[in-house]
Amino acid sequence: MGIFRIHQGTVKTGSQLFIGDGRKAFRVNHLLKLQGEQSQEVSSAGPGDICAVAKVDSIHFDAVLHDSHDEDHFYLEPLTFPEPMSSLAIDTVRHGDEQKLSDALHRMTLEDPSLIVEHRESQNETVISGLGSAHLQMVLEKMQAVYNIDVNTRLPGIPYRETILTASEGHHRHKKQSGGSGQFGEVFLRIEPLPRGAGFEFTSEVVGGVIPSQYIPAVEKGVLEVMGAGAIAGYPMQDIRVVVYDGKHHSVDSKEVAFVTAGKRAFLDAISRADAVLLEPYMALKVTAPVWSVGDITGHLSADRGVITGSESRDGDEVCIEAEVPLASTMEYSNALKSMTAGEGEFSMTFRRYEQVPATVQKALIAEACA
Repeated sequence: MGIFRIHQGTVKTGSQLFIGDGRKAFRVNHLLKLQGEQSQEVSSAGPGDICAVAKVDSIHFDAVLHDSHDEDHFYLEPLTFPEPMSSLAIDTVRHGDEQKLSDALHRMTLEDPSLIVEHRESQNETVISGLGSAHLQMVLEKMQAVYNIDVNTRLPGIPYRETILTASEGHHRHKKQSGGSGQFGEVFLRIEPLPRGAGFEFTSEVVGGVIPSQYIPAVEKGVLEVMGAGAIAGYPMQDIRVVVYDGKHHSVDSKEVAFVTAGKRAFLDAISRADAVLLEPYMALKVTAPVWSVGDITGHLSADRGVITGSESRDGDEVCIEAEVPLASTMEYSNALKSMTAGEGEFSMTFRRYEQVPATVQKALIAEACA
């Protein structure tokens, strides 16, 4: 059903209407007025009426319907929607429904701009975000009732990262002989931490051709494999500088695959002595709530490793609280805030930076990865 409000003019059964600046018109075969769950077919409707037409797939949110190309330039002023407050990771119960789920989510986001869908490659999960738990529950119910898709839900994964705290060196000699030509490559490298957010740097200080220049990219490829897969808990690594400074090659047995393996294992050797740690994302959290709930909110944030960075009084007995808090502590914050403010509070979050996780958290995450 395409539902629209008439602002001016008259729509009649049989009218030809254009959608936005589209060149192809559609015919209004059945004009409906909606009354709750009931619909009543009418012959015409005028300004102020809310009507619907069925089976016109090209009607979309914010579209302007009109009957002349002279009105192609009319657009509605964009609406600003609240920031999402709840998120769920979803996947299909039935194998083979993945494309069906993708199509359904695409359709539902066109109908509901406050529903946000994203695929997070680092966790390999699809996450839906909405205005609250009730909103997401309605989305899941519609997915089952309208599109016949059953899904599993869970809290989204936390995009942890790995890095190092100290500089170190690593070495590996890869030698393999199994009949015919073998494999040989030897790599010496050193690593050092970079400032938070600096990313990854790779340089070569090899001289004298001890590692031929055509094999240096293979060493970097091996290092990047570890950077992507992680070294201690399976999370991507960041903020590391790698310098290859020495090595050996064989005129017959050296080949790219040998230096990929040698670079990978030399890098892992260096990491084992570089105080590798896990990092977690910290968010800038802004909460708007009634003034009488401030004590509960600040206490809750402090208990969840959050740090209050400021507060500001607003008109109408409201206060805006700003804090920095680990993303892991906000997974179910929507429900907690609803409870603390009797449903009157709202919040928004933006990514701030990565920080080292506490030792107890790191130990638990490593144990989970190794289980």
